Amino acid sequence: MEITPVWKQVDAGLAEELLAFWQRSGAIADAGQAALRAEQAVCIGRDASGALCAVGTAIVRIPPRLRQPVYYYRQFFDEAQRGKGLAVDFAKRAKAVLEAYNAGLAAPESLGMMVEVESRMLASRYKLALEPDTGYAFIGYSPRGLVLRVSYFGNATLGPPAPARRRGRVAAAARH
Repeated sequence: MEITPVWKQVDAGLAEELLAFWQRSGAIADAGQAALRAEQAVCIGRDASGALCAVGTAIVRIPPRLRQPVYYYRQFFDEAQRGKGLAVDFAKRAKAVLEAYNAGLAAPESLGMMVEVESRMLASRYKLALEPDTGYAFIGYSPRGLVLRVSYFGNATLGPPAPARRRGRVAAAARH
């Protein structure tokens, strides 16, 4: 697979190609959601014939427990590319792209990458709290009950904590 960085460079042609890829694979059925996700593309993968076969996307989020900005990273491979051991290298390439982008900013927008591990196979394979092969550390479970892991950029510096969400107070007020 040939991996190409596309962060902040998605043009109309690539966006259309990504929408068709997600629709064909059944990954994202809603065209509006797919269009938004296309703008978040970090890297794409192409097979030997040049067909789009993988994509990694990222968006800045502030997880409630971390209270620090990280890229919420997703990647999707078409079925023919799965099980070939490409996922870790693809994610490492995306991390390098995002880390270089952040290094060029006056103030970095993220400390690193967070992933929600949806693949049961990957979740069962990576059991160490800090995985040396991937550089991802376990930080807990998502609201969906999936493993959350973070890989920090080199020299990432903590900023002031983002305001804590107050869901508990809103729920308590609604009960009274």
